[in-house]
Amino acid sequence: MRLSTRIGLAVGCTVPLLVLASGWLLLHLVARDLHRAEDQHLRQRAAAVLPDARALLRASQNGRPKAADTRERRLYSAALDVGVRVVGADTAFSGGPQPGPSVALPARTAGPVTVRDGARGWRALSRPVRGATASGTLWVFAPDTADRAQLRLVRRRVLLTALLAAPLSGLLAWGLAAGASTPLARLTRRTAGLDPRTSSARLDHRPTGVTEVDDLAATLRTVLARYDEQAARTTEALDTARSFSAAAAHELRTPLMSMGTNLDILAGHPDLPASDRTEVLADLRREHARLQGLLVMLRELGRGDLVEAEALGTVDVADVADAAVAEARRRAPDADLTLDTDPGVTVHGWEPGLRLLLDNLLGNALAHGRDAEGRARVRVGVRGTGDHVVITVDDQGPGVPAEARGRVFERFRRGPDSAGSGLGLTLVAQQAALHRGSVTVTDGPDGRGARFEVRLPSGGGSLPGRRDWLIGTAGADRSQDFPKDGP
Repeated sequence: MRLSTRIGLAVGCTVPLLVLASGWLLLHLVARDLHRAEDQHLRQRAAAVLPDARALLRASQNGRPKAADTRERRLYSAALDVGVRVVGADTAFSGGPQPGPSVALPARTAGPVTVRDGARGWRALSRPVRGATASGTLWVFAPDTADRAQLRLVRRRVLLTALLAAPLSGLLAWGLAAGASTPLARLTRRTAGLDPRTSSARLDHRPTGVTEVDDLAATLRTVLARYDEQAARTTEALDTARSFSAAAAHELRTPLMSMGTNLDILAGHPDLPASDRTEVLADLRREHARLQGLLVMLRELGRGDLVEAEALGTVDVADVADAAVAEARRRAPDADLTLDTDPGVTVHGWEPGLRLLLDNLLGNALAHGRDAEGRARVRVGVRGTGDHVVITVDDQGPGVPAEARGRVFERFRRGPDSAGSGLGLTLVAQQAALHRGSVTVTDGPDGRGARFEVRLPSGGGSLPGRRDWLIGTAGADRSQDFPKDGP
């Protein structure tokens, strides 16, 4: 059922009920006013005939019938349009319209009362008659026929008004509701053909001035925008999953083939010398560690590509750096690691991602930043500079050649002697980009070794629109191949 029809029916049923309720109240008010006017009339007539009633009783008590007849005629003449009854100790006079003698009258009344003679009603008022030689009671009566007629007239008019109000108010409400719902009907027609699964067309709504319709249109646009966003994120997640499978298969192929060859050697040569067997087992362990590290790194790349804005919050970078350095000292007790931080340095970011960034920078420094004697001296700094936070990691190793500094962050880029996955510095670059920052590599502060510097905006911001480091297309000049070894 259409909204306009519902409104029309609701109004068409409600208005007659309101008319009837108002009519009921009106009837009571009219009845009260009529009774008040009639009672006032009875009081006026009672005051006018009271002297004649007193004279009539006095003449009757004194035994003067001729004078009593004269007083009686004068009493009825003064009564005009009301009935009169004068009741004495042993006599009674009555004239005009009034209830029959058999109708019992109240013994005493403070004001007008209603008495009934069969189906007919009368308003009656009594007044005491007191004199020197005679006393009694004066009653004046008025029929309520006029009151009843007027009340019946009002009742008929109320019913007629209710009967007319039902269809008229319903039609009027239906027309107004139909006109008011026209913008809603237009919005319905515009949205009926929208299918976000098959078409890129979206709602084109111009303000109508109807707040509810404009709010509904804004809500629909928001819902469609969120659908598009979630569809894009779903597509991105599927691409990430496919790329994860392809990248993992490509990178796992070589170590798996190497492990298979070593296993064939062990299985095909049970009498292999102990030294050769030890070498083969060591090679298997290295390949196993490499596979495990590669899978962990691919998983972390996938997490970074799929992190949502709800996961971001205020992060104390100094605390994260302290925890990362403590873990690095545990893994490499022979290394000399120092940490220099400014207190209270915070960014709006993803804490697990920042920890991953620092862990990989420290892991890279411990693996490739040792001096000629094999000693590792790593310096970590966290500084707040205006609207940026700067993280530096310095080592004393051979450094990174200038021509290779733009490629060390590419996926699977490894040096000729590296046993790593080639994804550690890629994770660093991913997390820097995720936090709207940057990472660079230069010579160390004293000209030796390498310095990795990460600059992050302290205020943070929204996540990048596209995050596909696992796929390999995020950022500029990213390698689309899967190189195993660098120059």
